[in-house]
Amino acid sequence: MQDELKLIHSAAEGDQQAFEQLVTAYQKQVYNLALRMAGNPEDAMDLSQEAFVKAWRGLSGYRYDSAFSTWLYRLTSNVCIDFLRRQRKSRTVSLRFVGEDDEEQELSLPDPAPGPEERVLAQMNREEIAAALNQLEPEYREALTLRVIHGLSYAEIADTLEIREGTVKSRIARAREKMRAQLLGAGNISGASSSKKPERRTDAR
Repeated sequence: MQDELKLIHSAAEGDQQAFEQLVTAYQKQVYNLALRMAGNPEDAMDLSQEAFVKAWRGLSGYRYDSAFSTWLYRLTSNVCIDFLRRQRKSRTVSLRFVGEDDEEQELSLPDPAPGPEERVLAQMNREEIAAALNQLEPEYREALTLRVIHGLSYAEIADTLEIREGTVKSRIARAREKMRAQLLGAGNISGASSSKKPERRTDAR
């Protein structure tokens, strides 16, 4: 942490090598967030580069009142949201990301401690998840991505997006609800009614 603060201070003073070390430390996280938001590797790479350029130019605005990762996530999220709002056509959400070992991995959407919505999501295959994510509005996709892919707490997401924690919870719940409703409507998962036991039928004699 202390070493990172030294790098941030040096980079803010114009030390490019210090900033390059910060880029190396966070490039996977930034790229993965951009990939989740933009939906394809080419756009994700461009958005990652744009985010780091903005970070380099805006380091003087970092106030050290939150983690550098939070500040960087916020900046990246804003870049991605601006990009998505400029797009009028649907995007396909990628289900792959770069892991800590530099190996490409598949998206695993449910939270470690699954609730009802996560159990529904766990029933979906990857194509269904991609289609459902692709239908989410940017702000819902953004909140769900930060929660599920990056493992941020509700408080951390609220800090990152500069919104209230209650709004974060609402967006995430709404995102999962929308995904579930879409799949129910498409017939890809069964509704609650299917779990009811059939009533015993008695014939009149």
